[in-house]
Amino acid sequence: MNRCAGALVVLLAATLRVEGFIPHLGKAAGSRPVVQQQQLQQQQQQHQSGASPFCAGASPLWMSATTTEAPAKAEGETFEFQAEVARVMDIIINSLYSDRDVFLRELVSNAADACDKKRFLSITEEGEATAAAEFGIRLKPDRAARTLTIEDSGIGMTKTELVENLGRIAQSGTKKFAEALAKGDADLNLIGQFGVGFYSGFLAADRMTVVTRPFQGEDKRQYRWESSAGSSFTVSEDADGEPIEGSGTRIILHLKEDCEEYLDTVKLKTLLQRYSEFVQFPIELFTEKTEYDQVPDDTAPPPAEGEKPKMKTVSKKTNVWERINQTKPIWLRSPKQVTVDEYQEFYRTTFRMFDEPLNYTHFSLEGQVEFKAVLYVPSVLPYELSRSMFDENSRAVKLYVKRVFINDKFEELLPRYLTFLRGVVDSEDLPLNVGREILQKSKMLNVINKRLVRKSLDMFKEIEKNATAYTTFWNGFGRYLKVGLIEDNDNRQELAKLSRWTTTETGDDVASFDEYVARMKPDQKQIFYVTGETKKRALASPALEKLRKQGFEVIILQDPLDEMSMQSLGKYAEKDIVDAGKEQQAETDEEKAFLEEKGTEMQGLRDWYRKLLGKRVTKVDVTNRLIDSPAALVQSAYGMSPQMQKYYRAQSVMQGEEDAGAMDSQFNQAILELNPTHPIVLSLRDMVAESPEALETMELGRLVYDVAAVAGGYDVEDPGAFTARITKLMSRQVLADGGEGLVADGLSTRDMEDPTKLEADVVGGGGMPEGFNFDDLQNELKDAADDVVDESI
Repeated sequence: MNRCAGALVVLLAATLRVEGFIPHLGKAAGSRPVVQQQQLQQQQQQHQSGASPFCAGASPLWMSATTTEAPAKAEGETFEFQAEVARVMDIIINSLYSDRDVFLRELVSNAADACDKKRFLSITEEGEATAAAEFGIRLKPDRAARTLTIEDSGIGMTKTELVENLGRIAQSGTKKFAEALAKGDADLNLIGQFGVGFYSGFLAADRMTVVTRPFQGEDKRQYRWESSAGSSFTVSEDADGEPIEGSGTRIILHLKEDCEEYLDTVKLKTLLQRYSEFVQFPIELFTEKTEYDQVPDDTAPPPAEGEKPKMKTVSKKTNVWERINQTKPIWLRSPKQVTVDEYQEFYRTTFRMFDEPLNYTHFSLEGQVEFKAVLYVPSVLPYELSRSMFDENSRAVKLYVKRVFINDKFEELLPRYLTFLRGVVDSEDLPLNVGREILQKSKMLNVINKRLVRKSLDMFKEIEKNATAYTTFWNGFGRYLKVGLIEDNDNRQELAKLSRWTTTETGDDVASFDEYVARMKPDQKQIFYVTGETKKRALASPALEKLRKQGFEVIILQDPLDEMSMQSLGKYAEKDIVDAGKEQQAETDEEKAFLEEKGTEMQGLRDWYRKLLGKRVTKVDVTNRLIDSPAALVQSAYGMSPQMQKYYRAQSVMQGEEDAGAMDSQFNQAILELNPTHPIVLSLRDMVAESPEALETMELGRLVYDVAAVAGGYDVEDPGAFTARITKLMSRQVLADGGEGLVADGLSTRDMEDPTKLEADVVGGGGMPEGFNFDDLQNELKDAADDVVDESI
């Protein structure tokens, strides 16, 4: 039993993927052989008893209307659905659509198709086209009756078509119509009348009535179809109902109790503008308007001779048909026929934007994949993106299929780094699910995606020709292009050409990679960058000392996103992009010989530092990159800069991960590099050789490390101990000057002469002045270093 039920579910899931998924395997029951009638009755009995008709060689699923007609009655003839149809109807109503608002889109689309088919047939039969204005779609809510009526002046249906199209699930009249004309050159623009889309009406209605009069055929009588989404529907002649002029279809939805919102004209207008704004036929909504007139005030005293009577304002409510779809789909026209003002007006009205776009492009693709599109580059960041870079409420591109809005949340249509764009894509055919809410992956989708990205990059290049406009563009959307450097492998180099960066040579301006490369020194083989929380902090990095002396330009990165972009790029113009704050190898034989010699001389100091610092560093080495600083704290080639460490640590906290130490051990691969020619390092080497365990030696070694960490952008692990060492150093300087200016509370010159006493008072005993803040002192030291950098610049 479970195996059979599973087979039924698999079959239903597979068949729901395409329109017209349920075959009609037989004629009306009235014309079937008796044996076939008996088989059908057995299948129905099996279904009612819980047995599956797919078990034990059961016959395939029959989806046509039953053929047993009810006895002739005045109210019409009753037709029975097949046994499994009730279950399929339940799937369509409750599973295919995630938002019941789409029922209006489906029914209005069907109405537009009916008008389009009638117009096409009028051309072929009468030899001249009927104007689109002569067709129309009208919606009328009725609060008293709790009904919503959707009426079109389209092709209509005969009684036979009512039974076939509405009594058989996924029977598409439009699909048959298109197939019948497939050999011609007709430009059909049809959605699919009465496939599964018609039954979406049951999302909001518990009963649906369809009244229709056909455009073709000998029988021009008006018929009524009615169903409550159960196992049967009723068809009868509608002789006493409100007549339809000419031909057309009137759908009456008897709304559910929780769907009265669809009687609100404001709600209906919003949905129509969202889904059906560009339908080519007029869509009119029956609304109530309030007008104000000036009439004589009958309560006022009679006017004197020669005076005008006193007037009063009275309100008058009238019902009118309001045109909803006023905006024209400019993407269907040739770009040569659309003016600049029309493009800008379309941008403002369609996307609710108030700025003028920096650029736009209008194009189409024909061939195996066909679509038309209009894309805009805003001049200001859309409001929703100002709150979050990739806000889920942001709507970059609206997807239409034959002018009917489908969705604006398809991430596959455009990469997320282009989410700031605004645009429209209209395709004749896309791989959508049955509910037309999910865009399925396919080769066609990849083609559209690549073409949209290519046109977007072309727009950016056009903006780049105007320096002022591109400055506006980069300031507003530069961060998005940096995300593209990380995520878009195919277009990374083109995005790199479009990127702009602050460097040691640009001041307050920015430069492109091409400008940087053009300014490179003849002996410069790499592109260098340095990271820091601010520009001042980055310029204070000891790693820049040698590069600055050589006259090399260095790119300054202040955002973790910048660093990830550079790491993803790796190379530009065949030149490696290198982090100046990471470990670097000697380039020449002379440098190698120098470092080997100095490394041997400093071996004792290096070993002592490894023991002193423990896991804080992975290696202690000598370097020739330092000029003025005694030491620098850098990362190995696979380590993470201090800015990135802070970023990921913050991310871990936001995600509730408490074990930040595990991340530090994985990404923090710090290396202490010593300047072997600096007097402090030479002095420390001698002190280590003479008394490695002495307190003074230990303090100087820790101080050299702490200063290197602060200058490199790292946070000091123990601000208290670091402050105590700085205070002691300053106190010794005061003693060397004769004790003048000593202001430390509770400390005498005698205390200063005893370093052990000072350390106990400052660190162990908690003897710092009340209100003292270690973080403030650390920031002051960083600011002092920044001031030194400013003076050097």
